[in-house]
Amino acid sequence: MVKAGWVLALALVLGACGERAAERSDPATEGVTDAMIAAGVGDEWLSYGGGYDEQRFSPLEQINAENVGELGLAWFADLDTARGQEATPLMHDGTIFVSTAWSMVKAYDAKTGALKWSYDPEVPRQVLAQVCCDAVNRGVALYGDKVYVAALDGRLIALDQKTGEEAWSTVVVPDQDNYAITGAPRVAKGLVLIGSAGSEYRARGFLAAYDWKTGEEVWRFHTVPGNPADGFENAAMEKAAETWAGNWWEFGGGGTVWDSITFDPGTNLVYFGTANAEPWNPEVNDRGDGDALYTASVVAVDADTGEYAWHFQETPEDRWDFDSNSQITVADLEVDGQQRRVVMHAPKNGFFYVLDAKTGEFLSGEAFGVVNWADGLDPETGRPNIVPEARYEKTGEVFIGTPGPYGAHTWHPMSYSPRTGLMYIPANNTMQAYLGDEDFEGSDIGFQIGLDAGAVSTPADPKVRSEILAAMTGHLLAWDPVTQKEAWRVEYPGPSNGGTLSTAGNLVFQGTASGEFRAYAADTGRQLWSFPSQTGIIAAPMTYAIDGEQYVAILVGWGGLWDVNWGIAATKSGYTPNISRLMVFKLGANGQLPAVPPLAERVLDPPAFKGTPEQATRGQDLYGRYCSACHGDAAIAGVLNPDLRHSATLTSPEAIRSIVVDGALEHNGMVSFKTAIKAEDAEAIRQYIIKRANEDKALEGT
Repeated sequence: MVKAGWVLALALVLGACGERAAERSDPATEGVTDAMIAAGVGDEWLSYGGGYDEQRFSPLEQINAENVGELGLAWFADLDTARGQEATPLMHDGTIFVSTAWSMVKAYDAKTGALKWSYDPEVPRQVLAQVCCDAVNRGVALYGDKVYVAALDGRLIALDQKTGEEAWSTVVVPDQDNYAITGAPRVAKGLVLIGSAGSEYRARGFLAAYDWKTGEEVWRFHTVPGNPADGFENAAMEKAAETWAGNWWEFGGGGTVWDSITFDPGTNLVYFGTANAEPWNPEVNDRGDGDALYTASVVAVDADTGEYAWHFQETPEDRWDFDSNSQITVADLEVDGQQRRVVMHAPKNGFFYVLDAKTGEFLSGEAFGVVNWADGLDPETGRPNIVPEARYEKTGEVFIGTPGPYGAHTWHPMSYSPRTGLMYIPANNTMQAYLGDEDFEGSDIGFQIGLDAGAVSTPADPKVRSEILAAMTGHLLAWDPVTQKEAWRVEYPGPSNGGTLSTAGNLVFQGTASGEFRAYAADTGRQLWSFPSQTGIIAAPMTYAIDGEQYVAILVGWGGLWDVNWGIAATKSGYTPNISRLMVFKLGANGQLPAVPPLAERVLDPPAFKGTPEQATRGQDLYGRYCSACHGDAAIAGVLNPDLRHSATLTSPEAIRSIVVDGALEHNGMVSFKTAIKAEDAEAIRQYIIKRANEDKALEGT
């Protein structure tokens, strides 16, 4: 075990914060160790971002810019979860480990694709009601002899690497009604690190550390202060409380840590990003004009104790859902003629930040995307200059914000190549109409963001729709973090293209939303190779080598936030079906995929609208708040979830009521909304959807 003096010191630190310290197991000395992860990518890929630095760069160069045209499909494995696939596979000791939607885990022979074992945590499908963005999972962690997966319903689970048998399981979240987990765990110094999602519900953000052998919690750092009447866990929470007003804790506060977690052995710090303040609209709980720390920030804590070290807030008083949960990358860069250990970050808000890794000092920042909510950053502090019209709750007017909640860059992993000095970012051009809901009241189900989503839903106007679609695009951006300038870009039809991998072979790999897996020259952006994936790709690839052969692997399967939320724009890159599978490539291989099943024809044939205008307006408000998060803006769905304009239940008030109020489809994830929606409300929603379907039918052919 660790030395007694160290344990005592740890107990004193956490005891002062009002939190219990658990005795820790020794770090692993066999299997996957800290030293192996710290060494970064070689023949194996041991951690979500490749290594502790999260650079997603591989020194392998058997596959390179000269021969990548010979790359072919070595093997593939179809998956049994037809939802969005966001995980990066890991490879150790000849085995690929991958998580799929619904937090399932599978292990394959890395050379042949033979399935070794499969694990299903049996997540209840009703959990979908508290997940903003599909039943996704971004990956597993490896350490010692174990595989770790964080389940959608808030559990952290350890499995045996050889057999897939469960070693331990613990519930991480404070409750399983407002929290979910979609992110990949990380391991540092024998601690399994994980946060949660939930900043659109009633969640209070945190990052927690668990003993790798026992599953006992060692420390927990909250990202926003709780109710002052209960006392503060530490000085950092007491200080943060000064930046909030009103009864912020009644909605939890937000600030969830749903993705980025990076450990830097050089500083012994864990860096993580935090989500928006909750609710988005500050007027709902009178939280005032303060910064609402530590939301929309990069936060650093001591890896051993979880004690606060520093923070840098990228979006003060966030009311636009500009989460700072995008990947955090650590590197050594030349800054003003000197080598500095830095943190690099490209969050949703559209600015690229370079910070000192030890102190959090702002070193530089520039807009890498289209930004209209701020007109720049203070060159000394990095604080944004927020334009008055962006504070929509004060103006009472609609604000068309760019980049919007989807972000100029969101969770899709970026990669950094020390060879070229460039960061390769899956970037987006997106926007959002924001309008505060003056009559908003909290409820115990659905989003609690305080916006009038119904009033700003996309109208059935061909001109407006055309303008919206034209504005929603994506691109692969090569960004120089030293000069803070674009080096090159590749344009895509729509947003939500996959994460990137860069290699010493002068290559950048990326999948697209339109269904291609591509390779580009890392120095110029010239496309060198592509493979039709038959489905949109949102996950990031990885690479490994066995017996002298290099492989490239990627998980494919369209879905995620863009598909379920964005209405007419969800299929901007084309109507790609979800075909979920793991694909592995190597030079000279010639494997083939099965033929694509024909797409079902989607014909609008709704019943006539016979409701009242008042019903339709009421239904629009209710749909915008409770339904649009899964079934799409303006009742226009993407690929995964049912498009209610086509539903046979539109002809039957009883059928709609049985689903929405009585919970007839709870087993499929469509829970009852009876605490918020009554029978007459369900009928109003039905009438609104019928009206919308008839409007869109009338637009067909125009």
